[in-house]
Amino acid sequence: MTMNLNERQQQLMTMLESTGEVKVAGLKETFGVTEMTIRRDLEKLEHAGYVKRTFGGAILASKDATLQDRSVVMTDEKNRIGRAAASLVQENDSIFIDGGTTTLYVARHLKPGMNITVVTNALNIALELLEKRITTVVTGGMALETTSTLVGPATVDSIGRMAFDRVFLGATGVSAKHGFSNSNMYEAEIKRIAIAHAAEVNVVVDHTKFGAKELFSFGSLDAVHRIVCDQEPEESLLAACKENNVELLAATE
Repeated sequence: MTMNLNERQQQLMTMLESTGEVKVAGLKETFGVTEMTIRRDLEKLEHAGYVKRTFGGAILASKDATLQDRSVVMTDEKNRIGRAAASLVQENDSIFIDGGTTTLYVARHLKPGMNITVVTNALNIALELLEKRITTVVTGGMALETTSTLVGPATVDSIGRMAFDRVFLGATGVSAKHGFSNSNMYEAEIKRIAIAHAAEVNVVVDHTKFGAKELFSFGSLDAVHRIVCDQEPEESLLAACKENNVELLAATE
């Protein structure tokens, strides 16, 4: 959809393309307008398909964005999340890590030479683990160029034959009503199978995913044990997590 943008909205898009994320509070000060004006701008940009609104701001709307595009967004937050998630892994664990830029940081923070077995459907994560001398099992499947992940019936069949002590999954959206969702139906299917075969389920997301929802849901809130994030969500989602006994591990530092 094409839409005429005023000068402020064009500047908003330039900021988003540069940083990947904007906040309403900061934009209000930058442009010297009311919060309602900024929210209307973001609503217009979202309607045009340019952005995706989040709690307190917006991010670029990039359905199935390439791994390279997503890897430069929220890197500090993802690094903190990855470190916190990796600290949950114990010796002798059998774990599954699915594809994604946040889950890649989980792999990066695993200690070299750990006595664990990691199953993954992500080629870049497998390479990361091999360099750490960690026993790695790569699923079969069809490779997706945009995400470096393996998907499809062969992947589902492979994961369905395993049992994991814990799994680490990424998500494109987390909401009280729709639970955990992803923009790619093949990857959502992998996540559902992994959840069904795990003793402990961890979802790793940065705060921009809170309140967002995608077409393909892969689990309700009560399907997971823990959300590892960089900051707690807004009150309504926080309350929903507590009601569903979902632990929130916020890696703020």
